[in-house]
Order: sequence, then C-alpha cells, then structure tokens
Amino acid sequence: MNGSHRPAALDYGLIVLGACMIGFAVKNIYDPAGLVTGGVSGIAIILKKQAGIELWLTNTFLNLPLFLAAARIKGWRFIRRTLAATVTLSASLYVIPEMPFLMDDLFLTALFGGILTGVGTGLVFLCQATTGGTDMLAALIQRGMRHYSIAQIMQVLDGAVVLAGATVFGIPYALYALIAIYAVSQVSDGLIEGLHFSKAAFIISDRYQEIAASILQTMNRGVTAIPATGMYSGQERTMLFCVVSKKEIVQLKELVVGQDSQAFVIVSDVKEVLGEGFIEFRQ
Repeated sequence: MNGSHRPAALDYGLIVLGACMIGFAVKNIYDPAGLVTGGVSGIAIILKKQAGIELWLTNTFLNLPLFLAAARIKGWRFIRRTLAATVTLSASLYVIPEMPFLMDDLFLTALFGGILTGVGTGLVFLCQATTGGTDMLAALIQRGMRHYSIAQIMQVLDGAVVLAGATVFGIPYALYALIAIYAVSQVSDGLIEGLHFSKAAFIISDRYQEIAASILQTMNRGVTAIPATGMYSGQERTMLFCVVSKKEIVQLKELVVGQDSQAFVIVSDVKEVLGEGFIEFRQ
C-alpha cells in the first residue's frame, strides 16, 4: 500500500507497534544476553553494563543532537513521526517488564532478536520515520548517497558500535551480534522492498499484436513494443515489454501461451515501479 494513501492514524499505529517490537527485543533479548547490535540501543546496553545507566535514559538523551541536526534537513512531517517513534521506543524500554528468554542459546537469541527488530524497523521505515539513533543518522546520510539503502548504511554504523561492544562483552558475543544485524537488514529491507515487488516480462512472438491486445484488454496493463533484431537470423522482430504485479505474472504467461505456445518469454524481478498503476511518485 502506498504510504501517501494510508490514513495518518494507521501510520502512527504502525510506528508505535514497530517501536514497541524494537523495545521488547532490546530489553528482553539483546540486553540480557549481552548482544550489542549497534545503534543507540547498543550504546545503551554498553553504558548499562559499564555505568548502570538505564536503557531508556541513554536512548532519550543521545537522540537529542540528532533531532537538532535532522530538523535543519528534514521536514516537520519526518521529525514529527520520528519523534513519535523515538518517544515510543524510550517509553517501551521503561514500561515493558523484564522477562528475558532464549538466554541459553545465543544463536536463537541473535536470530529471533534480529527478525523481531527487523520487522519493527521495517514498519517504522514504511511510515517515513525512524526510531532515532543510527536509524535517523542513516536516513540523513542516505539523502546524499541514494545508491545505498538506509539498512545498508545502518550496517556500517552499527558495525562500529558492535566493535565497541566486543571490548566489553567479548568477541564471541560480537560475532553473534553480527548475525542479529544481518537478520535486521534482510528482514527490514524485505519488508520495505518486498511490498513493492513486481515482475517484468519481455515477450518475443510473431503474434505480438494479438498478445499485446489481450494484455491491454484482459489485464488492463500497458505494453511497450520494442524493435529488435535477431543477431543469428538477422530478422527484424518486435519485442513486447510489460510490467505486472507478482500475482498477475501467472495470468500473463497463460495469456501469452494461449496466443502463441512457441513464444519466447523472459520474466525478471523488479524491486520497485513508479508510475500509473503501481506506486505514485513522491518528491
């Protein structure tokens, strides 16, 4: 679903849910096991171990300078939503009772914590917000490094915090923390990009006119005709190009085969499509 078409109340509900999931993971999975997974929460775990400072206090005060920096670059809408996410995360770290589990298996701790945090992070990102900390810093950096995703930038930032955690809890715990970080990036990226996945089809057939007409009439999808030349035969051909949703690709292939069982069809994944019928472009 396009974020611009969601009610604001739903966006804030998703932000609160995501931040609470992250807070639960930090307080009851990472902190009891001594896994420093990066970000402000990782720093908070280190400071709690070294100085006894509560997690929610560190999360609150370390985010203040980042909010000041973001206020100069991002709009009020971004700051407002990120503030809601950060306040919710700090509140969840304070309110959620301590009930640690999976303490006896560091691999399951890292994996489950990474999945839970990844889902929470993805929900927050989907609503054009972050939970502050390195999430916000990564979002600010990504404005000048568009070829990297926010999750990829976070991996680098979190890696530096993990190295600091290794000096406190030891190398083995840092290695398990890397598993959690990888899980976070994969799950959050998958949640963000997976909702936008489509399929692109290249179709080569002598019956391209009939196939194009069927796609236009039956599926109500646009088709582009591309002039092509077979390098082996030297024959001029017309290749059709069409983008459809994941659930429509089966119908498209059946439609093509119904018109020409000898058609040559290439199907590939498309991470995101901007334009009419897909995702409305936003500045």
